[in-house]
Amino acid sequence: MLLPALIKNINQNYTDNKLRKQKDKLLRIIKIQGIKNYSDASYYTPLKEDYVSIGVDSSTEVLDTIKNEKRLIQGDTIEYRILSHNFNAESKKYLMEIAISVDAITETTRPLQNIAFQVLLGMILLTIMADQFYSTYVLRPLGLIIKTKLIGHKFPNFGSYDKVKTSTSDFEYLDISIYKMIETIESTFQKEREFISNASHELMTPISILQSKIENMFEQEDIADELKTRLLEMQKILNRLKSITKTLLLISQIENEQFLKEDNIPLAELIQEVYDEISIRLQDKNISFETAIPADWQLVKVNKFLLFNLFFNLINNAIKYNKENGEINVVGLYQNDIFSVSINDTGIGIGAEQLPFIFNRFKKFRQSLTQDSFGLGLPIVKSIAEFHKMKIEVSSEKNMGSSFKLIFPAGLVKVG
Repeated sequence: MLLPALIKNINQNYTDNKLRKQKDKLLRIIKIQGIKNYSDASYYTPLKEDYVSIGVDSSTEVLDTIKNEKRLIQGDTIEYRILSHNFNAESKKYLMEIAISVDAITETTRPLQNIAFQVLLGMILLTIMADQFYSTYVLRPLGLIIKTKLIGHKFPNFGSYDKVKTSTSDFEYLDISIYKMIETIESTFQKEREFISNASHELMTPISILQSKIENMFEQEDIADELKTRLLEMQKILNRLKSITKTLLLISQIENEQFLKEDNIPLAELIQEVYDEISIRLQDKNISFETAIPADWQLVKVNKFLLFNLFFNLINNAIKYNKENGEINVVGLYQNDIFSVSINDTGIGIGAEQLPFIFNRFKKFRQSLTQDSFGLGLPIVKSIAEFHKMKIEVSSEKNMGSSFKLIFPAGLVKVG
């Protein structure tokens, strides 16, 4: 924005200096040759772009100025940049005017402005390209650290450490710091998994022993009714404890990838098996169950046992938290080269404040408590989905129902 004014100012200063040099040169000539040949005369070019005028000056003021003024030359009124200077020669006072037309100055200014603008634009583009290249070169190790250490790795298993090649000490420090942090996180998660697995195994033995002893006590003929009631309560608690322990053990085994993925099964057949096992619960609440799964959808290289558990838990929750005479729909959809299955219900829904935590195995919500639930069904679903590299999207509205959408990775579903 300042460039046009800047060029105009530079060109004007150049013109003023040129006028002063012409004045000094003309004064030297007059001093050598005298004033006779130049007094009362005006000289201008045919195109009237500049002129020189020397005449007797009757004023008393001292002039040595440069300013824009208009002059009438051969019937044309033209604006000039005029240097006015009065001087004494041969006992008389003369006024000298040396002028260049403003149009001539402007014609010089515009090309200079265009050239300067092009040079400036070129410098800006060159600077941007240089900055981009330099930034890319300097920040390349950071990009490698992000790409090789964070992106595309399954948390918290990050594999072996490969040092990023860089001559910058800060990036070297960042690289090794990220590796140590990841190593610590991975070690902590591994210890947690081992603890859950070992604790679950260790708990199963005393639980089984207690169950056997309680069952043996029921076989005694002289056992009192009051004691039977207490034993039933104990057995119920042991069954709950056994169920929780099995669930934690299953999650640990899934996260440690102790299951094989070698089964190929039709998806519609798998949903039908889940329905056959759970249909009695649908009848208890008079809930309608409809499926729209294409018969030619085939799940390949999966673990049938785990996927059965996944769909069983989702449909079981849809029943558990549904209303009397409600509905459950299982719909398969193929869109934009992506296979997905949605389990939709007309149940009590999930509050917006609870949605971010529904897959947290350590978070138990109020509706889980009212349904005598352990709050581990959805964590199992999440673990199985991650084991098969599936994504889960959940949408829900209070008192309107919930929708769990399973998005299958490429290659998991084949048609035909």
